[in-house]
Amino acid sequence: MEFFNNHTKLFTAAFLLFAVLTLFVCVVPALNNQSNNAPLPFAQPLSAEAIKGKAVFIANGCVACHTQQVRNVDMDKIWGERPSIAADYADNHRTDFWRNTATLMGTERTGPDLTNIGLRQPSMEWNLSHLYNPRIVVKESIMPAYPWMFEVSAKKVKGDVEVSVPEEFMQDEKGVVIAKKEALQLVAYLQELKQTKLLESAAQPAFLYEKAEGSKDGKSGNPKELNGSMLYANNCQSCHQQNGEGLKGAFPPLKGSKIVLDENVELFVNIIMNGYNGREKEGFGAMPAVGTNNRLKPMEIAAIMNHERSSWGNNAKKVTVEEVKKFMDKAKVPAK
Repeated sequence: MEFFNNHTKLFTAAFLLFAVLTLFVCVVPALNNQSNNAPLPFAQPLSAEAIKGKAVFIANGCVACHTQQVRNVDMDKIWGERPSIAADYADNHRTDFWRNTATLMGTERTGPDLTNIGLRQPSMEWNLSHLYNPRIVVKESIMPAYPWMFEVSAKKVKGDVEVSVPEEFMQDEKGVVIAKKEALQLVAYLQELKQTKLLESAAQPAFLYEKAEGSKDGKSGNPKELNGSMLYANNCQSCHQQNGEGLKGAFPPLKGSKIVLDENVELFVNIIMNGYNGREKEGFGAMPAVGTNNRLKPMEIAAIMNHERSSWGNNAKKVTVEEVKKFMDKAKVPAK
């Protein structure tokens, strides 16, 4: 009883027990993990601008709604080519001596996962418009707007990065919307969030294996036709909009597009697979390689193309899966 009545001995024993537990439960396992993990061979460190953008990401609470971790479950395969592993985070370092906010894995997906957003949506034009007001590009978005990262000027001067903002989103201000350095840094960070490829010899996670084709039409025995409208919404709508009219000064319209309506769909397939920057002189942003980045299959691309060729007043001949597959094989970029 004397031990429990002596507060000096009691608190000393409690402190020593806490210190020992901390050492063996936290410090030793952390040091062991650090020594057993290293960045992947092809991993690219963040640029100086992206590091500043990461600080902006933290300061604005983006981690509260976005994760940066692809789990080993089927529903997560849209966020990356494979599940996240410890090596993906091995090159992250402390923000400074007092703060350890290096790994922004997040805990909740109110918004989409950002592990591979630099490949899924690399367009600066899209990201800046989305940051100024998400409803510009995604009408149903619940993400808050960040207008304080922009300023409205009477005219654009050399070095300014102008953002395409429709009049209804201008908040009664006149002029051109210019991105501040915070917005550009944040976008630089998002553009550099890309999942590093594993070595060719590395084993692939089970959920990425090709699955047997799903249900078939009971009458003909052929695979059921995919929902082109839904596939368009998931892969194309954020830029080209639900009405196919795009966004003036940022993303070209598909309604009445010569490429979409052309009988020869080779160029159309090539653009979906490899992206397109042929209209940058007109002020439109470069299109990412949606088909390749999102690992779309011939059936899915055919469904998207047929939706675009038959919507918004477009009336072009339906393409077949075989046509798409033939041109997909031709459009493949040789590995470097």
